[in-house]
Amino acid sequence: MIFPLASVHGTEAAREAAAVVRAGLRLQGPSLGIILGSGLGGVARRLGNPRRLPFAEIPGFPLATVAGHSGELIAGELSGQEIVAFSGRFHIYEGHPATLAGFPARVLHALGVDTMLTSNAAGGVRPPFEPGDLMIIADHINLLWSNPLTGELEPGDERFPDMSTPYDPALRAHLADAIRSVGLVAREGVYAASIGPAYETPAEVRMLQTLGADAVGMSTVPEVLVARARGMRVAGLSCITNLAAGRSSHTLTHTDVIDTAKRVEQAVADVVERFIQKI
Repeated sequence: MIFPLASVHGTEAAREAAAVVRAGLRLQGPSLGIILGSGLGGVARRLGNPRRLPFAEIPGFPLATVAGHSGELIAGELSGQEIVAFSGRFHIYEGHPATLAGFPARVLHALGVDTMLTSNAAGGVRPPFEPGDLMIIADHINLLWSNPLTGELEPGDERFPDMSTPYDPALRAHLADAIRSVGLVAREGVYAASIGPAYETPAEVRMLQTLGADAVGMSTVPEVLVARARGMRVAGLSCITNLAAGRSSHTLTHTDVIDTAKRVEQAVADVVERFIQKI
């Protein structure tokens, strides 16, 4: 099926992709959708009766090109619930439009999912956030200079979604309880999304501090915007993998980001498992 340009990553495309995903993963009725950031694949390995579907087999999905993103959907059971997880995502810095970056949320909604947990690896913009910390996203700043909702109104979307509480307060409380239950400190913060792919300069980090950001990354906001336009509940979790430029003299590499994320991925998996038990 060929879709007009405005709907390439829209409602009908999401339904087509969801039909393939539902059949390929033998889904019954997933209650939660999870988007896993760089190096945070520990959750997927916790799933019972796991089923996998590569992005290449799903209509409208490109291949994942970033290290730490395996590029597949994984379904299974966790804490007695059926879960579907994106192991990888689509970034604007890869040359993708914002509509594609937000497309996973559309597909989750088309699968009948009404609650989404999105996670990412992020740089700590200011204290107290240090590498290895988990930050519950309370709000975000969109510095991607694009929005996946721009253009023709998609069927089922709200034209002007309210973003006063983009991250559901009750879900944030559940995340805080889950983090404390595994012996970690639960802190909330503001996530800034920059377009990348270069890491921020010290001057840009000072700007982010002035704007009120606590952490910075290159993802997450597009899928949250789409999810809110579809009426989904959203929770967000950042794994602080490094100090942003100017807070450390250490030269940052993506390998460092992946290494830190992998070091804490079991703790993240523990948190997600406890979170699911609470929702």
